[in-house]
Amino acid sequence: MGGFGGLQELPNLNKPVIAAVQGICCGGGLELALSADLILCSTTATFALPEIRSGTVADAASIKLPKRIPYHVAMDLLLTGRWFDAEEAHRWGIVKEVCATEELLAKTWELARLLESGPPLVYAAIKEVVREAENMRFQDALNRITKRQMPTVDKLYSSEDQIEGAKAFAEKRDPVWKGR
Repeated sequence: MGGFGGLQELPNLNKPVIAAVQGICCGGGLELALSADLILCSTTATFALPEIRSGTVADAASIKLPKRIPYHVAMDLLLTGRWFDAEEAHRWGIVKEVCATEELLAKTWELARLLESGPPLVYAAIKEVVREAENMRFQDALNRITKRQMPTVDKLYSSEDQIEGAKAFAEKRDPVWKGR
């Protein structure tokens, strides 16, 4: 489903996804990286969407980039197919962090372990809210959340983890998440 291992079109993907980019990241590789929630890259990473040069559309990037970075920058990258470096990718917010090549995987795993220690039901709710609210008016999205009309939000607000989070906060200790 969805090409590129299906990552771009997995329905209801409610777990954080991290991409680590080292070296060349172009065309479909960049579109795959853009499917991640967080992208880290090495100082040697270079990026491009060269599809225009072969007479085709960088379809996923044409949808995603103008929503994530300034419109004119997205159009520049899509219409010219030009290469850009890690610093420019960071400046426009395409990547979260630029790391020394030898530190990239360690920093990526550090981020993964941080997310692993977090509340899985909250991650699922965040991902659903972001996905569902993308094309909604603010108040409509907020109403769906407060009325518990999103399955992951409803599950979270009825969970043991919700109680544990509040208890741990009040007791000034780290919570123990169970995902239920």
